[in-house]
Amino acid sequence: MYYDELKTFITLAEVKNFTKTAEILHLSQPSVSLHIKNLEKEFQTKLFIRSPKRLRMTPTGELLYDRAKQMMALYEQTKQDILEHHHSVKGKLTIGTSFTIGEYILPPLLPDFQKRYPELELEVMIGNTKEIVELVKSYQVDIGLIEGQTNEKELSVYPFMQDELVIVASKRHELAQKGEVTIGELQNEAWVAREVGSGTREYFNHFIRSNGLKIQSLMIISSNQGIKETLINGNALSLLSRSVVARDIEHGHLSIVHLNHPPFYRMFSYICAPIMENKQNVRIFLETLQHNWRS
Repeated sequence: MYYDELKTFITLAEVKNFTKTAEILHLSQPSVSLHIKNLEKEFQTKLFIRSPKRLRMTPTGELLYDRAKQMMALYEQTKQDILEHHHSVKGKLTIGTSFTIGEYILPPLLPDFQKRYPELELEVMIGNTKEIVELVKSYQVDIGLIEGQTNEKELSVYPFMQDELVIVASKRHELAQKGEVTIGELQNEAWVAREVGSGTREYFNHFIRSNGLKIQSLMIISSNQGIKETLINGNALSLLSRSVVARDIEHGHLSIVHLNHPPFYRMFSYICAPIMENKQNVRIFLETLQHNWRS
């Protein structure tokens, strides 16, 4: 396609002056003349009739003008469509997420995200922090959201949200019925905790060690929901994210054991292999995640 020649031809047909055409297109006048000659050679016809007073198109010039306008419009539209195709959000995004984030933090964000990008296929894989790190390392997921720590140097790690952990129990538990509890009153209690490899378990271990607490008994359940059901039906304590128990507290199924101690906070982080950071689908997801956290 003679793109430059057609553009010159259309401009000349509309302004009917070689000098003005050259000025508009930032060309030399000989270049304008050369473009017209190239088209006349290509179509084997005379496109303009020159006279001292004016420049007018020939009948074949008028035919080419109409078609040239269509061709240029189609060219520009095709160019725009291709650009939109490359920049549109399509394909698949696989998110690996630890249990607390995947079950309580991420789900409220997904419907609006899917609505904004309907052509994007979303897959969410939930596991504990250790499992998600391995999925990111092996490129089985595009991005990981974790509640624990990782020392994997080949991964990029960025905090995105602060999370509060609270001690919870059934409403019947003696400590839950007190207005305020000291750390010392947590000695020799029964606990229910997540499995090794979980970010919540990692924080629980730190909490127990740093406060020198002795445990009467410890039950391990690899599910937040399983832990909550066990607490409701038993007489143990657990350390869980406030986001995990918010609804249960509201409905009166569980109670927070209030400590005379500063709140316990940790950071949620997203992790990805450096090569994934520039992937368009990953970028737009991170923008959504960070926007909702700021909000």
